[in-house]
Amino acid sequence: MSSATAHEGEPGHGHAHRHDHGSDPSAWAGGGAMFAGVLMLVNGLLGVFAGIAGIAKDDVYERVGDYVYKFDLATWGWIHLILGLVIAATGWGILKGAGWAKAVGVALAALGIVTQFLWLPYTPVWAVISIAIGLFVIWALCTDTSEQRTGP
Repeated sequence: MSSATAHEGEPGHGHAHRHDHGSDPSAWAGGGAMFAGVLMLVNGLLGVFAGIAGIAKDDVYERVGDYVYKFDLATWGWIHLILGLVIAATGWGILKGAGWAKAVGVALAALGIVTQFLWLPYTPVWAVISIAIGLFVIWALCTDTSEQRTGP
């Protein structure tokens, strides 16, 4: 018996006990939920900065073309500032494992998608990126089952 076959069944030797989390959907979802929290925190802070810029100067953003959903730029600034603060706080809650944060995170990501759609004429590229981030956040938070796996 060779030394390679003698240790195959022992932990740390051979391929019998290798942990491959790449194929475990719950591991992906759990990591995705953590990443969603980080994305919400960062996206919320960027929303705060965009809001401050919109409130401070009315000529920071220029509308691309004509659009049905027009607001005053200062109004958009306040919307982004307030929503950004709430999204960042929820992202922090997700990172801390707060029980309320997942459901609120899904709702805020959906609200953020709608807001970014309405904001499209001002920053079209960033709005599309934010919409994609919102979709990922919703997916990650809805598929994360880490709380359900930590039973008694």
